[in-house]
Amino acid sequence: MKDRESLAERLNTAAKAKKALLDKAQAKAKTINGPKRSAERLAIATARDGRIADRKAAKEAEQIRLDAARKAEELARQAEVAATAAREADLAASQKRARDAKYAARKARRK
Repeated sequence: MKDRESLAERLNTAAKAKKALLDKAQAKAKTINGPKRSAERLAIATARDGRIADRKAAKEAEQIRLDAARKAEELARQAEVAATAAREADLAASQKRARDAKYAARKARRK
């Protein structure tokens, strides 16, 4: 039993071997086409950031447009309410004048 490695030692050895293979592969990739891949990644990232910025700007512009439309509708609604209130006040005033005129005429006939 002493000559057998423990499970932890075997796992540790396997992890070290994996790490060594990964380091070797990464070093090879960097030397073969590292600058080219870096430039490609940078170009891709720049393009992606540009698209994200464009989408964000379009979304903000759309939100501003919707807010302006809502405000315009609200102002139109308020103007309509004010106009309706003014018409009703004019109608009430003209009805009162007509009533007062009738009352005055009736009073004048009685004298």
